[in-house]
Amino acid sequence: MTRVSELHKRWSEDPKYRKTYDALQEEFALAGAVIEARKRAGLTQQQLARRMGTTQPVVARLESGNTRPSLRTLERLADATGSSLVISFRPRKRVAKKEVIASFKFEHSFPRVSARAVRKTG
Repeated sequence: MTRVSELHKRWSEDPKYRKTYDALQEEFALAGAVIEARKRAGLTQQQLARRMGTTQPVVARLESGNTRPSLRTLERLADATGSSLVISFRPRKRVAKKEVIASFKFEHSFPRVSARAVRKTG
């Protein structure tokens, strides 16, 4: 039986596969961050869903990487896991030190909100 890692290595030689795979890296990274936050909080998908005021299938979709959650959803997830939501913009390529780089970093800890309050407003 062929391992997925072996297939990926072989397929990565194909430029079309590599381009598609690279384009999905952001989704994979977000899905991994969602899973990591949930596990760090010691929650199951069902428990996280209750804290967020949503359902377990919604959490499963977030963890699959097949969805682009809204900022509001990410805020609810951060609150439910006791995490801080951090969004940042970084340059894609390394630039000379003398060049001016515009960067933005958003970090905010949201106050605890009950699931009942989330359902009323969300």
